[in-house]
Amino acid sequence: MLPHLVSTIFWLAVLGLAWGMARRAVIWKTGRSRSVDLRGLLQIPKRYFVDLHDVVAREPFVARAHVGVAGGAILALALVALNYGLGLYWPLLDGILLLAGLMMLAGSIAMASRRRNAPARLSKGPWSRLPYSLMLFAVAVALVGAVALTGTAFAPWLAGLISLAFAAGAAELAFGIGLGGPMKHAVAGLLHLGLHPRPERFGDKRFATALQPLKLTPEDMGVGKPADFAWNKLLSFDACVQCGKCEAACPAFAAGQPLNPKKLIQDLVVGMSAKSDAHYAGSPYPGQKVGEHAGAPHLPIVNGLINADTLWSCTTCRACVQECPMLIEHVDAIVDMRRHITLVTGVVPNKGGEALEQLRDTDTVGGFPLTARHHWAADLNLPVLEADGQTDWLVLVGEGGFDMRYQRTLRAFIKTLQKAELKIAILGAAETDCGDLARRLGDEAGFQRLSKQLIATLKTRKFQHIVTPDPHIFHSLKNEFPAMGGSFDVWHHTQLLADLLAKQTLKPTRAGSLEAVTYHDPCYLGRYGREVDAPRAVLKGIGIKVVEMERSRERGRCCGGGGGAPFTDIPGTTRIPDIRMADAKSTGAGVVAVACPNCTAMLEGVVGPRPEVLDIAELLAHSLEVV
Repeated sequence: MLPHLVSTIFWLAVLGLAWGMARRAVIWKTGRSRSVDLRGLLQIPKRYFVDLHDVVAREPFVARAHVGVAGGAILALALVALNYGLGLYWPLLDGILLLAGLMMLAGSIAMASRRRNAPARLSKGPWSRLPYSLMLFAVAVALVGAVALTGTAFAPWLAGLISLAFAAGAAELAFGIGLGGPMKHAVAGLLHLGLHPRPERFGDKRFATALQPLKLTPEDMGVGKPADFAWNKLLSFDACVQCGKCEAACPAFAAGQPLNPKKLIQDLVVGMSAKSDAHYAGSPYPGQKVGEHAGAPHLPIVNGLINADTLWSCTTCRACVQECPMLIEHVDAIVDMRRHITLVTGVVPNKGGEALEQLRDTDTVGGFPLTARHHWAADLNLPVLEADGQTDWLVLVGEGGFDMRYQRTLRAFIKTLQKAELKIAILGAAETDCGDLARRLGDEAGFQRLSKQLIATLKTRKFQHIVTPDPHIFHSLKNEFPAMGGSFDVWHHTQLLADLLAKQTLKPTRAGSLEAVTYHDPCYLGRYGREVDAPRAVLKGIGIKVVEMERSRERGRCCGGGGGAPFTDIPGTTRIPDIRMADAKSTGAGVVAVACPNCTAMLEGVVGPRPEVLDIAELLAHSLEVV
C-alpha cells in the first residue's frame, strides 16, 4: 500500500512542480529578451559545488546543515523517482533512501535549532516553517526506505500518516515555486546559476565587476519598471534565500539609511509578481513600514514599489554582492534603476545633480578649471606628457588633485617615484574626468562621453603603464574602459610601490612607526579590483605592524564615499564613516592607513578623538625621508 501511495504522491508532485515552473516562467518572460548561453545549464553542478564553496563556507555550521538538507533531498528525490516513480522497487535503493532521509533529517534539525536563536537578518514567516516541513519529509522518506527494506507491515492509518508527511514535504518544493514559497529559491537558484546575468563570474573573470554599457536608445535607458529588467535578472531575484547576509554587510543599512538590499530584492520580486510587500517577514528599510509598497511588471518602480531615497542610499560598495550565497547582483540592479531616473527624469537629489552638471560643463566634478588639477606639482619638476610625447609611467591623479588635503598624498607619491628614478609624467590640463561618478549616479551618457574623451586623449600619448592612487580611476580604466574601446596597463599606486620595495628599488632609511597601524581597504580596490595584498606588502616593507579590523580585505566595511553617496547625501541615524572609524578605534591603532582619496576625505571628516588618517604613499615617503 505505502509504495503505491508514495508513487502517486511523487507524480502529483511532479505535476505540481511543472505547474509552478510554468507559472513562474510566465512572470520571468515579462522581462526584456536576453540571449543566454544554454551551455551554462550543464555547468550548474560545478557552479553549485565549486564556485559557491568559498561563499557558503564562511558559515561552516550553516554550510554543513545545508549539505545535509540539500544533499539528502536531491538524493532522496532521485531515489524516489527511480524506485517508486518508475516502479523499480529495488531493496538496495531503499537502503540508500533510508540513509538519504536520515542525512536530510540531521540537516533539518540543525536548521530548526538555528532558527530558535536566529540572527535578526533572517526572514521569518514561512521561512520559520521550512525546517519543520523538511523534517516531516525527511522522516517520511526514512520510514519509506526502512519499511521497504525490512518488509515491515504498517497499519493503514500509519501508512497514511507517513504518506501525508511525505506529501507535505513534497508540496513545499513542488508548489513553492508557483506560490512563491521558501523553496522557490531551490529551483530558481539552480537555474540562476546556469543562466546568470554575469556568466563571467564563473570563468577566468570570476570577480568581474564592470557595469555593462547602455545602447542609449529609447528602449535602453535603464530600468523604470520591473519588466525593463532582462528576464534572467528577474529569475535571479527569485533565487534569493532571504538569509540577510547582504543586509548585515550593507553600510547604508547599518547607518539607518532607507536601504536594505534584501528588502530591495524582495520588492522587485513583489513588483514582477504584481503583489504588495505586506507578507514580507524580514527587516524593513530603516524608517519605513512594511506593507506600503506594491507594484506590477509594467508599473513604475520609483515611489510605488521602491522609494527613490532607497536607491540613492547605496554606496555601490558591492558588500552585498560579496556576501550573497546565490550570487545575486544587487548593485547592478540599483544602478540600472538609477540610470532610468537620471536619464529620463533628471532628478538626482541634493548635490548629485550639481555634480553631474559640473561634469558636463567642465569635465570635473567640482567645476574646477582643468589647468588647476596639477598646481600642487608646480615645484616638483614633473613633466607634462604632450601629444606624441613618451614616458614609462603616466600618473592620473583624478579629482583628488583639487583637494588641499589629498595634495599632500600626491606630493608624497610623486617624490617617492622620483626617488626610485622612474620616468614619470602627468597629463596636465589634458586630464579629464574618467566618468566613474557619472556612471554610478546613473548618467550613462555622461560616462560614455567622458570615457571616450579620455581614451582619445590617452591614445595620442605614448606610455607603457598608467598608475593612479584613485581606486575609482583604477577600476574604470582597468575594468570598464575596454568596453568603450580603451585597453591600457593600469596599476594602483600601492601595487607599484609594493613592486618597487620588492625589487629593492626603494629602500626605507627611517624605521617604521612603533605605533600600531590598521589598514582600511577601499571598496573599489579590495572588492572591485581584488587587490588586498599590495597595500599590506608596502606597510610590511617599511616595518609597520598592521592590526586588522574585524571587517577587512575583500570583506572590508565601506567608508561611505563611493557611488556618489556624499553627493546624494541621504540622511540616516548615523554616518557610515563614523561606523568605520569606530572599527578602526577598536583595534587600538593610532593610525588608519588608507589608499583612496575618497576614503581619506570621509575618514578625516569624522569628528572627535580618532586615529590619524594617512595614505600609504605618505607613510612610505616618510620612511624614505623624502617628506
